[in-house]
Amino acid sequence: MKTFNWREWLIIVICIGLPIAYLASIYGSLPDIVPTHFNHKGEVDGRGEKSTLLVMTLFMTGISLFTYFLVKYANKIDPKKSGQSPELLQKIAYMLLVFLSAIQMVIIHSTQTGSLEGNKYLLPLIGLLFAGLGNFMHSIKPNYFIGMRLPWTLEDPENWRKTHQIGSKLWMAGGIAIAFITPFFNGAPGFTMTMAILAVIVIYPMIYSYRFYKKQQHEK
Repeated sequence: MKTFNWREWLIIVICIGLPIAYLASIYGSLPDIVPTHFNHKGEVDGRGEKSTLLVMTLFMTGISLFTYFLVKYANKIDPKKSGQSPELLQKIAYMLLVFLSAIQMVIIHSTQTGSLEGNKYLLPLIGLLFAGLGNFMHSIKPNYFIGMRLPWTLEDPENWRKTHQIGSKLWMAGGIAIAFITPFFNGAPGFTMTMAILAVIVIYPMIYSYRFYKKQQHEK
């Protein structure tokens, strides 16, 4: 029988509890109508009743828990039965849980300040997420839940391995670049730079993978 993992549940409770506690601490001071949507420049382009924040926070809490347990127990529901390292899945699950919690905190904070401040908080968080995923990517085995799940990577372990080795380096470098560069750019330039970097680090491994697949087909 498995023992109750106090450390795991303490981390879960902290991650899902912090946004709720933060919202509760400022809820009374918020106006009845608060910002609910922001454009790519971080400017308010939608407003609604502050009760919307309660619904949003509960919804995001559900998403966070679902994502955490989906990743943690990916081995049990993966049709490929890839046998990922449970420790690896646990680390990725923790990372996603922390990321989603931080995103909630940023959103709640933005309703108080009236500005999303994406270049200061949101974009660096996205960069750190990609850098973190890149750090684990080279260790991920072929599966249907995590990684670059392309038709040719799923059918060829060697293609999967090489694609994820390339992707690991690019995601780490690109993520770190986003995290440390975007805070120095205000508004649209930071957003544009982030989208450009993400396009490169996501699309290039896909192109590499497809070319590797075509090369193998030609050799056969």
